[in-house]
Amino acid sequence: MRALAVFPDRRELRMIDVPEPVRRGEREVTVRIREVGICGTDREIGAFHYGAPAPGAERLVLGHEALGEVIEVGSSVSTLAPGDLVALTVRRPCDAVSCVACRAGRQDFCVSGRFVERGIHGADGYLTELVVEDERYLVKVPHGLAEVGVLIEPLTIAAKAAVDLDAILRRYPWEPVGLRALVLGAGPIGLLGAMMLVARNVTTFVYSREAADSDRGELTRSFGAEYVSAGDTPLSELPPRIGNADVVFEAVGAARVAFGALPALAPNGVFILSGVPAAGTPIEIDLDGIMRDIVLKNQVLFGTVNASRAAFEASVRQLEQFMGLFPDALRSLITHRATLEDAPELLHRPGGIKQVVSLAA
Repeated sequence: MRALAVFPDRRELRMIDVPEPVRRGEREVTVRIREVGICGTDREIGAFHYGAPAPGAERLVLGHEALGEVIEVGSSVSTLAPGDLVALTVRRPCDAVSCVACRAGRQDFCVSGRFVERGIHGADGYLTELVVEDERYLVKVPHGLAEVGVLIEPLTIAAKAAVDLDAILRRYPWEPVGLRALVLGAGPIGLLGAMMLVARNVTTFVYSREAADSDRGELTRSFGAEYVSAGDTPLSELPPRIGNADVVFEAVGAARVAFGALPALAPNGVFILSGVPAAGTPIEIDLDGIMRDIVLKNQVLFGTVNASRAAFEASVRQLEQFMGLFPDALRSLITHRATLEDAPELLHRPGGIKQVVSLAA
């Protein structure tokens, strides 16, 4: 069967033939991959800047944002059956006995750093026709989400952040109603995060570099958020433009933008960092001023990465809610579908909002 793989030592990205996977455990499930989303991490791996094959392997099959269909199940599988749709989780636990997070099934909080991520680090991903996976790492998806289920994995970033945000908001000595939020970036993660905030009745602003009349601007307004273009409003003018934000959700992966937006954070506000900046030119920031504001204004900054099974399950529920609230906007996040054979070109041709490789017949 066909797969898209990267050979880091040779600096090659190409389609290859791989043998069909074989189930060996009673809890294993054979899954036919239907769709795989392409993101910035895939492009970094495809450009040989990131990622690593399994130990001893020369190549890594890419792809980690996946929706599949169950084909066969092992004799001890109890939650899935042939024909079910599933989202495939990404991170697998480390082998450190002392890692309480992984031993508790919360490898998104791994403390050893020796975790494995399918399609990213240490294990093949999902840009292929069939995979075999343990039942524990598959999350059932309703058939009504078939056309948008590939968005579950990127939505888990916001879903996990929401759990931590709610825990932090419980420190308030009042009911946190009438909140205002600022989302930095109108990519898939930013827009999904904005949808989540709008669905929670939070007044939401999305700040991005595209023009106000761009497709992303129109899409943002279509689901009830307000769009602010960086071309019209510099970062320094954001606070007077939108007021203070009780929540800032960063989804750009650019430190200059993230920390430049800190003055927009309200007293007692929460700032969520989800982007991972690439190595680049260092920036100068006023750390004394940042520290002073965080302390004197009771502000919280935290980072969030990857997701647990619970976050995948929450994302399924969120997508169902989005399909009820703004189905057209949700569908519009997927702007391009390509075949598996066209996937190498897709990695070198960014464009649109979410590009997807479709393997379904």
